[in-house]
Amino acid sequence: MRLDKYLKVSRLIKRRTVANEACDAGRVTVNGKPAKASANVKEGDVIEIGFGTRSVKAKVLSVAETVRKEEAENMYELL
Repeated sequence: MRLDKYLKVSRLIKRRTVANEACDAGRVTVNGKPAKASANVKEGDVIEIGFGTRSVKAKVLSVAETVRKEEAENMYELL
């Protein structure tokens, strides 16, 4: 699954366009490397997102095309 879509479906970032912009600005890394929005995400990857002065680090637990709001936080584990 594309990185920008995963960030939106898992609700780590609210909108896909915002996820795209964050990737383009270099604020998103996958496994320690800067990632483009089109990068492929799989289970076990570690995603780090920079939000201003703080950053969020999450491990991908599952990948799904569509998820209910209540089940979205089961897709990742915060580190």
